[in-house]
Amino acid sequence: MSIETIDGITLAVGAVFALILFVVVWAGFGVTRAREDMANRLAMYGRTSGPTGRGRDEELAKPLAQRTIGPLVIGLSSFLRRFTPVGYLEKKEHQLVLAGRPGNLDAPAFVVIKLLGTIFGILAAFFTVDYGGDTLQRVVLFALPIVLGFFGPDAWLQRKIDERRQAMLRALPDVLDLLVISVEAGLGFDSALSRVVATVPGPLSEEFFRMLQETRVGVSRRDAMRHLMERTDLDELRSFILAMIQAEAFGVAIARVLRVQADEMRVKRRQRAQEKAFAAPVKLVFPLVFCIFPSLFIVLLGPAAIQISEAFVD
Repeated sequence: MSIETIDGITLAVGAVFALILFVVVWAGFGVTRAREDMANRLAMYGRTSGPTGRGRDEELAKPLAQRTIGPLVIGLSSFLRRFTPVGYLEKKEHQLVLAGRPGNLDAPAFVVIKLLGTIFGILAAFFTVDYGGDTLQRVVLFALPIVLGFFGPDAWLQRKIDERRQAMLRALPDVLDLLVISVEAGLGFDSALSRVVATVPGPLSEEFFRMLQETRVGVSRRDAMRHLMERTDLDELRSFILAMIQAEAFGVAIARVLRVQADEMRVKRRQRAQEKAFAAPVKLVFPLVFCIFPSLFIVLLGPAAIQISEAFVD
């Protein structure tokens, strides 16, 4: 295979990846802005007049994705809801909840974005298949855009879930320490949790704030905690919530339970840090053996090998 063919394949793959990424991001941005616009319209309903004059100019000044792609995706999501497999939308809805609902997306809108990415991937596959040399390269170039368009949104969503879980896992010991201090200072659990939510930003505080909002509208604390456990799906947080539910059921002092849970979370955080430290030498084996050691051998043994070869030649 010539260098020109390799450069053409690299350029085609890069162009396809950039095109699919642009389409998915553009569509997602349009859906997000369109949903925010709908929420603002509902909030301002009845306060202002209809979209005439200045309102029409403001509507035309909005981005194209917000005025066209966003409403299109929202309309298609309502239409395609009846054609999706049973349980698929519920699964995606749960994943979006675990990810913190990025961009205010719901499951039907996410499915439409995934469908648009797949369609553009198929179109890009027919344009890039001619860049390949042999049959294997043609198959790879044909399948790669489709795979990127179909599995790209799922990979992005899973990454959002992992990042949110890691952020909550890092913040949990500190939040529990602040809860212990506040409760032992004389505050009730709800008041202490409100103070912690106002002090510590992050996704964990947002979930605790939502739990407090549920209790304020009439949901029992036990049910609100169970809803929090379902929205986060974090083992450490699940153990804390179960301990709090049992303490409330059996009348155990909350301060004591919080103290025990805070100590346990600090121990688990220390164990995770030690586990990562012990795994570091194993992860360094590959770059040492295949990257660093060959360079050292070339620098150290290269001059000696040259001298030995010259001596044998002479």
